[in-house]
Amino acid sequence: MKAIETIKQANEIVGGLSSPSKMPGYCISLSASKCNMGSKLRKVKGSVCEHCYACKGRYCFEPTKKAHARRLEALSNSQWIDAMVYLINKRAKKNPEFRWHDSGDIQSLQHLINIVAVVKQTPTVKHWIPTKEYKVVKEYLKKFGAFPSNLCVRVSMPMVRQTPKSYCGQPTSTVDSGKGFKCPVTKGDQTCDMFNCRACWDKDCLNVDYGSH
Repeated sequence: MKAIETIKQANEIVGGLSSPSKMPGYCISLSASKCNMGSKLRKVKGSVCEHCYACKGRYCFEPTKKAHARRLEALSNSQWIDAMVYLINKRAKKNPEFRWHDSGDIQSLQHLINIVAVVKQTPTVKHWIPTKEYKVVKEYLKKFGAFPSNLCVRVSMPMVRQTPKSYCGQPTSTVDSGKGFKCPVTKGDQTCDMFNCRACWDKDCLNVDYGSH
């Protein structure tokens, strides 16, 4: 197996990273149509996925769709962990935060195990995973115990205006619940950096409440 020596090589293995303008650092995204729980919630009136932002706008552009498909296929690549570690460590020199899935979600227990392997090998980076894959999170915690200290797995409540409920002791996120820390980014041209905010990555922030979008 060939060692990973360049960003180009790593990008070819994982399908490339994304860099949403609102957030600091880099992300990796998958198609929202491949969310296991989200695809079901999109059919539920009043759910946070009913009007999913990742199912419209630029997420529907053909280049984005192709990138999502490449990244999904790449999850089975035997060098995916090494390539992600290489990319994140390179990018972390300027941006010490990483978000998993600005669209899409955890695909399976093995996917989460692989993500944690990446997290452990990028100790100077703060990682954040927003997820609705409750069963996968529960299964991981049962088998392996707590997540690494530099990983915030933030469980998303499924319904708009739902009161946050503790799930396996993990921090949560809500939409329009009026509970916990209110995300200061409320307009399309605003960013986390404008408010010097990193609440999403902070395990001590027990609930982040986002506005509808």
